[in-house]
Amino acid sequence: MSGPFLGVALTAGGWHPQAWREDGARAQDFFTAGYWVDLVAEAERGVLDFVTFEDEFTLQSPYAGAPARRVDHVTGRLDAVLTAARVAPTARGIGLLPTATVAHTEPFQLSKAIATLDFVSGGRAGVRLRAGANATEARHFGRREFPDSPVGTADWRRAVAAAFTEVSDYAEVIRRLWDSWEDDAEIRDVATGRFVDRDKLHYIDFHSEHFSVRGPSITPRPPQGQPLVTVLAHQQDGFELIARSADLGLVTPRNPAQLGQIRAAIRAASPERTLPDPPIVVADVVVFLDGSEAAARARKERLDLLEGAEFGSDATVFTGSPTDLADLIEDWHAAGADGIRLRPATIPDDLTRIVEEVVPVLQQRGVRPSRYDGSSLRERFELTAAINRYAPA
Repeated sequence: MSGPFLGVALTAGGWHPQAWREDGARAQDFFTAGYWVDLVAEAERGVLDFVTFEDEFTLQSPYAGAPARRVDHVTGRLDAVLTAARVAPTARGIGLLPTATVAHTEPFQLSKAIATLDFVSGGRAGVRLRAGANATEARHFGRREFPDSPVGTADWRRAVAAAFTEVSDYAEVIRRLWDSWEDDAEIRDVATGRFVDRDKLHYIDFHSEHFSVRGPSITPRPPQGQPLVTVLAHQQDGFELIARSADLGLVTPRNPAQLGQIRAAIRAASPERTLPDPPIVVADVVVFLDGSEAAARARKERLDLLEGAEFGSDATVFTGSPTDLADLIEDWHAAGADGIRLRPATIPDDLTRIVEEVVPVLQQRGVRPSRYDGSSLRERFELTAAINRYAPA
């Protein structure tokens, strides 16, 4: 596809902490399957390439590292992987990428969960790996300790570097487990009584500082062979992780010039990469949409007034019209973003505006498709077919 890939980041109510108070937000439905089925169906109306589902092992807080103490914020989460699996049978073409936390989830467990999601979705699964290496989340499990260091200190930087090394190892383990069954390992021959060819199941024998996993998986190789592995990165350690281990890297530039610097950092670290394709780089943008920039800014200011503070984000915050957003998407694509992940400030309002007002502009400009073509998510992102490392050449 010549135009930018396009996805949305789904979270209950929207990305502004007061979005749940908007008319039509459906706060009473946040913890129902129907809510998430409806959001994904809405995204599919816009023929979007993928949706992500947010998750972590802490209660929500809009402020990084801060505990969730306010009672006027959405509080509580559904499991992202299970939510994606529930939605998958109802979706007809969109990619599903739930978030999973590396520090407290075993790679064997996650590998079979995402393989299952790939089967249920017909080859449209992926996963976003987040490190989760912080003291707050560790206290829920009691098995590991992480330094409770202020952001930016030497201890914090060391902890981040170690966490990203663990994520890289984790990605390698799940990839090997997906390959531990050859594609034709299942014989299902009733006459001979052979369901599986045991010679086509392989030990992975992975050993590192963080993991020792023998394998094979207990789930057959997923339809894509390798579902997409995704990470979100804000700094150099994260850019190096994208270069080493990710099929798709989510980044948070503030402008096209910074996007170019991020791409250069990823490219500089790419000699360490063993994957056959270069990483797909997708820029995140929080969006407040309305008929004009002034009206969109007024919407944001009204929500900020309820919050008692100006909304801020790790990503660029856009306030403007659908045409303005379409221009930004094309400009950032020209500057080096393979795609854009939009974070709707309010859901469903901004999600609906993306689908009904932004996507048609991009379609009219010839840079977005008008229907799904039945491809897998790997094919959608123009990745090469995943070769099984254990199968005979």
